[in-house]
Amino acid sequence: MTKARAPKLLRDLKNQFSLQIFALLGMAFFLIFAYIPMSGLIIAFKDYRSVTGFAGFFTSPWTANHGMKHFIAFFTDPWFGRVLRNTLGISLFKLMFSFPAPIIFALALNELRYNKFKRVVQTLSYLPHFISWVVVYGLVFTFLNTQNGLVNRLLSDLGLITGPVNFLANPDAYWALAVITDVWKELGWWSIIFLAAMTGIDPELYDAAKIDGAGRLQCIWHITLPCIRGTISVLLILALGGLFSGGMGGSNFEQTFLMGNTVNYQKSMVIGYYSYQMGILNQRYSFATAIGMFQSLISVALVLLSNRIMKKLSGEGIF
Repeated sequence: MTKARAPKLLRDLKNQFSLQIFALLGMAFFLIFAYIPMSGLIIAFKDYRSVTGFAGFFTSPWTANHGMKHFIAFFTDPWFGRVLRNTLGISLFKLMFSFPAPIIFALALNELRYNKFKRVVQTLSYLPHFISWVVVYGLVFTFLNTQNGLVNRLLSDLGLITGPVNFLANPDAYWALAVITDVWKELGWWSIIFLAAMTGIDPELYDAAKIDGAGRLQCIWHITLPCIRGTISVLLILALGGLFSGGMGGSNFEQTFLMGNTVNYQKSMVIGYYSYQMGILNQRYSFATAIGMFQSLISVALVLLSNRIMKKLSGEGIF
């Protein structure tokens, strides 16, 4: 760095002191809570025991098979195929419904001409995002329980069922329940991003299209969607990267923890919850860490692969 540039750098740092503090605090947060804990991944290659405490991270013996013992144990575990199928199945169905739904909803809101009604609808739609999954499960239980659930009472009054249906204990209904609750909870929140992208579209494009005789659907197809293609591509890449954790909602673990039970666990058990069960409940910390590391590596690979494919198809990507 030259002598002329040094005073300018110090002067810029002084003028931006408050902003630099905020930036440093953000970096410190990620360093402390995201990067430093990654050092604990080492126990995936060791036989760690909780009685050894923190020192066990470094003093525990390395495992057999070149440190791959716990990974091999997971791949040969009888539950491996089931949790992988459940995780991918639920996440793919979520991606099929929860990704296009906010786009369609944002397009519909963007076409509304009554601003007050538009703001009310938008506010009501993204409020569920701030509701805890515990509260969501309470609402689901209120609607679907067999004693006085609204859905069972309605179906019974319509003569569609002769007795109460236990939706919460039905393995075949779990995937649909997980997808529906995820879409309801996250629809409005993700639509905000697409609406923000739509506000950056030049209004003159719509005016020119209307002069040429284009209708609303034609404007949406030829102007709105192409203009927000970059936003759609980036969010699709992130959604694919989070496929093993639940896609855009990222809620597979919470849903299994709350809505899973001994009756539907064959369809509700996902990788995140299986890792929690092995690590926290069964105290197989090294095995659980190996499961989490496998999930993270697959997520990174999906991000890189989806970004590469998206760049080739549309020229858009995150890097």
